[in-house]
Amino acid sequence: MTIEELIKDKTVKSKEKVDIISKWIVDASLPSDELIAFAEKSKDPVKATCIEALEYATKQNPSLADETVFSFVTQTLTEKAPRIKWESAKVIGNTVHLFPENLDKAITNLLSNTGHEGTVVRWSAAFALGEILKLKTSHNTTLLPALESISEKEEKNSIKKIYIDAVKKTKK
Repeated sequence: MTIEELIKDKTVKSKEKVDIISKWIVDASLPSDELIAFAEKSKDPVKATCIEALEYATKQNPSLADETVFSFVTQTLTEKAPRIKWESAKVIGNTVHLFPENLDKAITNLLSNTGHEGTVVRWSAAFALGEILKLKTSHNTTLLPALESISEKEEKNSIKKIYIDAVKKTKK
């Protein structure tokens, strides 16, 4: 079965599709560049499903992400659909330690999502930014005060806690 056939199959539920695609990524029967090429030409719900599958796969094994994957999810942070934004941020959070040299665009795009009206979008941006902060790169000189300021304005305690925990870990 191809990814296109799977996506078109109405008998398979959405979560099941994510599971199947992520297994294909993990067992290398679906190269990530093929998934990305498919996702790029798909409508938002399908693109989000593909990115969610990448998130599942990189949670199990972050090294499955290469620079193409990281660049793709960094770019999709700017998409309109909230689900694409939050799944992309989670992939970045899972894999950012592998790409400490490629953080500029990811940080910029994540920071723009910290003010999004959607709680899940803000939560995932906080998760990814927290993971970036924990890397203790040169970006921390500007990122640390920015995240402290964002956490003061954040109304949801669950999101605020992510920032506070990351800040504590960088100050140790």
